[in-house]
Order: sequence, then C-alpha cells, then structure tokens
Amino acid sequence: MSVAIEAPPVGALLRTWRERRRFSQQELSNRSRVSTRHLSRVETGKAHPTPEMLMLLSDNLDVPLRDRNRLLLAAGYAPRYQDHQWGDASIEVVMDGLRRLLDAHLPYPALLLDDHWDIVDANAAVDQLLTGCAQSLLEPPINVARVCLHPDGLARRIGNLAEWGNHLLREVSHRAERTHDQRHYELAAELAGHLGKAAAATPRGPVITLEIDVDGDPLRFFSVSATLSTATDAALEGLHLETFLPADDKTRSRYEPRSREDRRVVAEGVPHAGAPGREG
Repeated sequence: MSVAIEAPPVGALLRTWRERRRFSQQELSNRSRVSTRHLSRVETGKAHPTPEMLMLLSDNLDVPLRDRNRLLLAAGYAPRYQDHQWGDASIEVVMDGLRRLLDAHLPYPALLLDDHWDIVDANAAVDQLLTGCAQSLLEPPINVARVCLHPDGLARRIGNLAEWGNHLLREVSHRAERTHDQRHYELAAELAGHLGKAAAATPRGPVITLEIDVDGDPLRFFSVSATLSTATDAALEGLHLETFLPADDKTRSRYEPRSREDRRVVAEGVPHAGAPGREG
C-alpha cells in the first residue's frame, strides 16, 4: 500500500525560502514592493498569489528554476521552466557551443559540469589528469569533487590537498546553501569526511591553485568557472564550465609545445577518444 505525500502549500514554501535567505517579511517587502500585510496573508494561506507575484518573489529570493516550478505547481499553475536532458534537440545549439569552448581551451584541461559537479563533457587534456584513479570513481557519472578528494582518486597526487580540498568544500557548501538540495549537503559531508580536520594553509599566491603530479611532474593550475547567467532551462542553469590555466612557467612550458598540434587536431574534426561524456 502506497501513501501519497501531500506537497506543502505555496505559502509555506514561500515562507521556507524567505527563512532560508534570512529575510524578514519587512526586508522581502522592501525588495519586492509587495506589502508585508499581503506577504503575511500569502504565507498563511489567507491570500492566493498570482504567477507574476510568485516570479517576482522568486527573483528577490534567488529561488532556483526547478524550485520556481514547484512554487507554481503548489499554487495551481503550470511550470514555466523546462528541464531538458543533455541530448535534447531543444538545447543542442547551446551544448554544441559549450563543447566548442572545451576544445578551444586545448591544450589545457577544461570540463563542463552539472549542478552536482558531475562531468557532462570534457576535453582531451582531462584524461591525463584522471590517470591512475580507481575505476569505480570513473564510472559515469564522474563526480569531479569526489574524484579530487577521494583517497583512491587524485588525493594522493595533489600536493596542496588541504588547501584545494577546503576550496572545493566551500564551493559545494555555498551551492547547498543556495539550493538546499539534499545531494549538495550529502556531497559536502562526503568531502568533509575525506578532508578530516585538515586546515587549509595560507594561500601563497594571488589565487588558490591546484598543485598536482602528472607523470612525475608537479604542475600548478588556477581555475576559472563560468555559468550561463541567461539560462531559462533548469538543467542549463546548473551547468558550469571549469577551465584550468597554468599558474607557473613550468606548467606552461609543458603544455605550450603541444598547443599547435592539438589545435590542428580539433580544427580537422578528429574526435577525442578519451574525453569523459563525449560521444563517438
């Protein structure tokens, strides 16, 4: 016998998001220009919000797109935001553009990650970084945060594990605070478990770097993360492009002699056989 779980009413959901953002009704009223009296009536179920009001409040509360759909459904309205699979034709042009950016970043590593740090795609340079990781960690979906800090992953090759690990933990924890997604909380707890009580050292340069041993060479990278700020699809909203660049001359010199050949391969359309998530 299955028991149906009744979804919370829209007013209760709105109050939850307001409290998550640590806003008083007065502060949300000031931001949205909706009176505190009306906000209170909506939260207690004495007034019913229009879809336009829900979108206005969602903007001011920075509610993720999937949760905006849940608010609309709870109020009896149709969802407004699509949530496509990666292979769907409707987002093909966006995904193709992002994959071109991955290849354009060669000879340096670049990854396209979903909202939970799972690899959606990567360029050929990432394969070298993942060499030696336990096969169980490389079964799709490959979670980059887990691979970095797991003892059977990259942890034994990362020279500044405490510093880089605490950086990753902060990123995942901040995402959890924004989304309140249980998977984010679980991933943060897992990363914290791998790190233990390791305290991050004081950064030695202008940015936190990833110091990793590759084929016996200690290399240093800094990363740049980019997101789609105009996404109206819930899946695309969570995508982020992580690109790695050399943080010292030694790392740059290792990769730059290969730059011309790698770019020629991409230009001629030769597929990268080892890129995670890449078809064909």
